[in-house]
Amino acid sequence: MNFWNETITKIFKPSSPEPTTNIESHKEPLKTELQENIQHIKEALGNSSDLVIREILIGSERQIKAAIIYTDGLTDIKSVQNFIMESLLVDIPSLGTMNSSEHNATHVLKNHLTVGEIKDVTEFSSLFTSLLSGDVILLLDEYDQGFTIGMRGWKDRGVTETTTETVIRGPKEGFTESLRTNTALIRRKIKDPNLWLETKEIGRVTKTNVAIMYIKGIVSDDIVKEVHARLDRINIDGILESGYIEELIHDETYTPFPTIYHTERPDIIAADLLEGKVAILVDGTPMVLVVPIVLISFFQAAEDYYQRADISTLIRILRFISVFISLLGPALYIAITTFHQEMLPTQLLINLAAQREGVPFPAFIEALMMEVSFEILREASLRLPKAIAQSISIVGTLVIGSAAVEAGFISAAMVIVVAITAISSFVLPAYNMAMTIRMLRFLMMGLAASFGLFGIIIGVIAIVLHLCSLRSFGVPYMSPLAPFILEDQKDTLFRMPRWAMFSRPRMISKNNIIREQSTPPEKPQDNTGG
Repeated sequence: MNFWNETITKIFKPSSPEPTTNIESHKEPLKTELQENIQHIKEALGNSSDLVIREILIGSERQIKAAIIYTDGLTDIKSVQNFIMESLLVDIPSLGTMNSSEHNATHVLKNHLTVGEIKDVTEFSSLFTSLLSGDVILLLDEYDQGFTIGMRGWKDRGVTETTTETVIRGPKEGFTESLRTNTALIRRKIKDPNLWLETKEIGRVTKTNVAIMYIKGIVSDDIVKEVHARLDRINIDGILESGYIEELIHDETYTPFPTIYHTERPDIIAADLLEGKVAILVDGTPMVLVVPIVLISFFQAAEDYYQRADISTLIRILRFISVFISLLGPALYIAITTFHQEMLPTQLLINLAAQREGVPFPAFIEALMMEVSFEILREASLRLPKAIAQSISIVGTLVIGSAAVEAGFISAAMVIVVAITAISSFVLPAYNMAMTIRMLRFLMMGLAASFGLFGIIIGVIAIVLHLCSLRSFGVPYMSPLAPFILEDQKDTLFRMPRWAMFSRPRMISKNNIIREQSTPPEKPQDNTGG
């Protein structure tokens, strides 16, 4: 395996030198001449039409030359006019009223600007990053130091209900494309000073802000260090979505199973942080990553913890049955009808034989045709406009299915098997795990057509062995099932009552295991007098 990994890495690893960008080439410091700095900014940005440069004379006697620079569409223009322009043009006193120690740019800004965030900038690379992020740049003549003022105010999508992870009972809010909005949604749920937030810039061109959130004292320090190490190793020109980060930091490259969890629900992220996990938020996407993750987490929904324990357990068992049907349904039908007809009751075997009498294809080709057709319809319904997607799905499933049976291409039993399999695949709450099950379904169908039930057993054993070999940031992917941890079985196949879930997963949170006292609720006294 190592030989093939090294060979593939050598094939796809570029031998050309690392590319550089125009922004990274501007490492020189700011100049003292204001016009030189303005000219350099214009040339570097190609005189872009959305670049706004306002040259003014500040102070009551207009003795200081200054320039206010910002990007139209990324900056709150009203705040610039109300809090920067007015302060610089009216509120700043004359230079003659200042003594020699006060006659400097730091005094002018920090004592007279009515803004909250002011940072120093001394080189053009930092200036461009702040300018293109929505900050306002203030440059003064005869100073080789500028200032960035936090005035970001672009239009973003408001907090709305999630479309991919809907629940009957529970919060309806979901993450947005704004990084600061997403961190605020998490802060609203966890009001603890130990909830730490660290931000990095990743991407040589995009300069994308990537935030790391965890609860100090609960999370394992080794996991936090590993997350920082993997993010620091990323050397790419742009990050446009959290999928870039996910693909660059996951443990195992050649596996169909996701080793990083993603969601757009703040309540799920808050619950994972309380278990000792780390959240990775990427600016520009509502999908937040969670590490480390185990296999069982992909089969757990947020609503499992908002219902009673018995209801949640029943739904979870139903979910596992659906996963079994989605993975092995067509494969079992192919194996039994092709190699093991003796397993069927006589009457059912006669009915199946009568249905397949006019079908010219074997069961494997039937299943393959139906599965491929359904996958095409599924992708078409996702890409089509919502107004016609539903009608296309109805036409595809009803008209094409019934026509194929009447034409003799497909048996009616195969249509039933494929339909039940497709419906079962929608039960999984995690879309990326559902995709994995869909891919493995074709593999199991091939093994069933070649070796019957023996091929299915071999395939299942191979999948289990592969799952046991996976790790997610050092945590065994199959825990707490393998290695088996008895104390953590209260939230795997079954969901125990809330008072019984007093400890965190031992393989993830090693510093702070106990989350609550394991005391069952007392039975209320009978006050009816009976």
